[in-house]
Amino acid sequence: MAAESRFLLLSDVAAELNVSDSQVYHMVRSGELPAIKIGGRGQWRVERARLEEYIERKYAETAEWVRDNPLIERELD
Repeated sequence: MAAESRFLLLSDVAAELNVSDSQVYHMVRSGELPAIKIGGRGQWRVERARLEEYIERKYAETAEWVRDNPLIERELD
């Protein structure tokens, strides 16, 4: 059984989150998702632990949004 890699390619992150590579690139460049640039060509890598923290943060933000924006059922005529 292979050990999980500590660092993920942006394409791996995109697959995990089920979003496009370009969306992940924007998240990294904006600072929303912490990442590092490595190597001579400056390739981006996201640490698996940072991705998990990002997901937990998004769950908390979503829960707060749901609390602040309750679903109001329309009255049926």
